[in-house]
Amino acid sequence: MALVRKGSRLITVDGTAYRWRVRGRPTYDQGLVRSPLTYAVEHAEASGTTLVVTTDQPHPSNWFGTQGSPILPSHVAVSIRTARANGWSPECPGSPFHLDRSAGFDSSH
Repeated sequence: MALVRKGSRLITVDGTAYRWRVRGRPTYDQGLVRSPLTYAVEHAEASGTTLVVTTDQPHPSNWFGTQGSPILPSHVAVSIRTARANGWSPECPGSPFHLDRSAGFDSSH
């Protein structure tokens, strides 16, 4: 699964280039603030396994106006390092690698 280049951002972590992207429109559950924001990361130069990170923030375009913090490149870098330490190999093909960082997400609005 390759990320759409439009709307994606480049980040270099420990000398390796990655591309990351937050979905522009929320899913139905994200819109209702039932599930947290997710974003995807992939190796910028080689196609392989995509990292899907579940955050503890609501989607910024949710339908209730629930405020969350923006996803900063520093957060993405920490997620990449954590996923690599837990076995994510972005250069190798395979199913998406899920990193759950949703502890503390409050689904009440």
